Order: sequence, then C-alpha cells, then structure tokens
Amino acid sequence: MLRPHSFGGPHKGARTAAVRLHLVKVLVIGSGAREHALCHSLSHDPAVTALHCAPGNAGIAEIAELHRVDILDGAAVSALAAELGVDLVVIGPEAPLVAGVADAVREAGIPVFGPSKEAARLEGSKAFAKDVMAAAGVPTARSYVCTTAEEAAAALDAFGAPYVVKDDGLAAGKGVVVTDDVEAAKAHAAACMGASSAPSGQRGRVVIEEYLDGPEVSLFAVTDGRTVVPLQPAQDFKRAFDDDEGPNTGGMGAYSPLPWASPDLVDEVLRTVLQPTVDEMRRRGTPFSGLLYAGLAITSRGIRVVEFNARFGDPETQVVLARLQTPLAGVLMAAATGDLADLPPLRWSDEAAVTVVVAAQNYPGSPRTGDPITGLEEVAAQDAPHAYVLHAGTRRDGDTVVSAGGRVLSVTATGKDLAEARDRAYTAVSRIRLEGSHHRSDIAARAAAQA
Repeated sequence: MLRPHSFGGPHKGARTAAVRLHLVKVLVIGSGAREHALCHSLSHDPAVTALHCAPGNAGIAEIAELHRVDILDGAAVSALAAELGVDLVVIGPEAPLVAGVADAVREAGIPVFGPSKEAARLEGSKAFAKDVMAAAGVPTARSYVCTTAEEAAAALDAFGAPYVVKDDGLAAGKGVVVTDDVEAAKAHAAACMGASSAPSGQRGRVVIEEYLDGPEVSLFAVTDGRTVVPLQPAQDFKRAFDDDEGPNTGGMGAYSPLPWASPDLVDEVLRTVLQPTVDEMRRRGTPFSGLLYAGLAITSRGIRVVEFNARFGDPETQVVLARLQTPLAGVLMAAATGDLADLPPLRWSDEAAVTVVVAAQNYPGSPRTGDPITGLEEVAAQDAPHAYVLHAGTRRDGDTVVSAGGRVLSVTATGKDLAEARDRAYTAVSRIRLEGSHHRSDIAARAAAQA
C-alpha cells in the first residue's frame, strides 16, 4: 500500500485539513521547456516516485524516463500510461488537448491534468472563446469573425489602426499580427482564412479585434471545473528582439512577480474573468478541468482578456513554477480528481524569477538545427541552484547535446529581487555557446528598474 504524503504546512488562512497525497507515478506529455519546467518541479516533489515523459528532450532525459509516442494519438498515450502504471498524466502542449487526448486518458480510468477536447476549444478557436466570454460577461476586446476578404476589409476599416488580426485556430503563439499597415493586415487575414487548419470543407476564419492599449499579463489558474485556484502573474516578451522589435515569437523570456501591478490584480481577474469562464463552461455541459491561462491587457479602461489558452504557457511556466513552494503533484492531482476545494492555499516564494530564451539562428523563421550546445555543464557547476537551464528544442547526438528547434533553451534564475534574478540569468546565458543563436538582453529590465 502506498503511504500518504502530506504537503502544505499550516499558515494563516490555511484549511485545517491538509490534502494527503499518496505516492504517485507521473507521465508528462510534451517535449518543450514548459514540459521540462513541469518535470523539474515534479522531480523535486517527494510524493513523486517515478517520473516519465513522452517524448521529452535531452534535458528532460536527465530527470525522467523518456518514451516515444505520437502525442496526438489518444489511444497510444492511454496505452503508454496504462503500461507504465502511472497515477497521473499531465498534458503540456495545446495540440494534443485540442485533439482530445485527455478524453482518451480519462476514458481509460487514469486521472489526467488537461481539459477535454470540447473544453480545449477555448484555445482551439478564438471565435468560440469570444462566444464564451460574451455569455459569461467577461471583459474583452470588441471583435469581428470574418470568413471573406470583404468582411475582413470592413472590420479593419471599422477599427482602424493599429490593426489586430488573429488566426482563429492554433498557431503556436505566432498567429497574431499587430500592424499599422492595412495591406499587411489584409494579407494575414487572407492567409488565416485559407489556412489548412480549417475543418475539411469549411472556409477558414479570422478574428479581427480592436487594439488594446496597456501592458499584457499572463495569469494561470488551476481548476477542476468548479473551484479555481489562481497562480502568480507573469509577463512574457513576444517580439524576437530588444525593445519589442521584430516578429512575434512563441515567447523570448518572462519574469515574475510584477512589481508594477496592482496588489488586487489576481483577485480581480479571478472574480471577473476566471471564475465566470469556468462557470460558463460548466453551464454548457463542457466543464473545463486543467490549466486555464488568461492573457490579459491592463488597459486605460480596465482589464481585458486578449486570449485564453488551455495549458501552461511557455515561457511563463518557467518563472511561475520557480516561485511555487507547494509541491506540484498534489495540485495537479487535486484538479484531475475534482478535489481542489480541499487544497490548502498555495505557498509562494518571495523571490523573483526571470527566464531568458536562447533561440536558434533564424528563429522565428525556419531555424537552423543540429548545432552543438556547450556550456551547460558550466552553468550546472557554477550557477546552480539559483540558475538552471530548461531545454526546449534539443536532442542528443551521441554524447553531444544539439539544437533541434527554434527556441532551444530557457535559462531560468531566481533572486531576492528582479535585478538579482536578471543578473543570475544573464550570467548563466553568457556561459552557453550555440553558433548563430540569439536572445533578448532586456528581459525584465524595465520592471527591475521600477522595483
């Protein structure tokens, strides 16, 4: 019999009955820095007795047993989970969620952290998300859903510049164009409407929105479909180059906490965005269980939702989990089994965290891959435990770690404040050598100066 593990010591406001978690075996699905961050946290959780990842990467291989599987094949993922005898499956990326992999795992009787295919439409379709927000009274940008060039042109004319044009479907964080050039906006709209991601026989859709002023914030929440537990907010950097220049990317860095944000931000977002959305999804008969990610704009007119995602964000996960002191497995299991109401309040470090993404040459275009990465051992020897490297696009070629994607590494560091965390992160970055790579030098710089 598994012995129970208790986490979360008593503190002000805590429930008297702590959640008791049996020792668990966990399977994480995915291969990026987000999954490495999840595995990193789970590997330090005393309740986790075995950690598996499919397919993983060169860094994850150091802390978890890797397995090959088609992550879009629900039957294959379920079979692997059953073969390994895991107690919890954690699905990292959005594509398997939208493909219904979580449904297949649940049907196999295995607890899974991740929403159903129907619930994952909050990320899979921006038009669907807008409909849910309207029904739930969630504040968001005014928008039009267009299927023809004429509709798109009329919507662009109605809003004026800056133009915000979004692919309705999944686009790996790069389906949004914000531009003052109306011809560029029309071209992106046309590309979205002709996208191969549209269902067979259907015309693609594009969402055209009003521009939202103000800084953007990412706020994650763990939910079991009823109870919503917000995590700490973070801010990421989407543009490829310093000073927010260059094309959009999947994210070039992030930091947490946000010294400039209102202390009431999390409570307000929980009350006006997260809880109403979860309630509306349950009302529709498609409860959302897993990680609800609200991308927010703090505008002159108040908080507005820019987008929803149905999974942990990358690179924000790296800094949020770096500050989470409550063991992660119990939090994810409580969401997967409907027990979040019994979870003690989460415990957080007062330290700051910064992550800097090291990207391959030509990212976010067609990145060059197969280049050797050196300096990883130096970081481990000289910068740990305050700084460490989370792998994203890497693989092993014999004894050498080589690049295998656009975003190659997330160098993450903690410190007493953002300035110290930045210094530690960039010191670690300076030790890494990858030919042709690039990274931003201004991650968290402005926030650190304001703190």
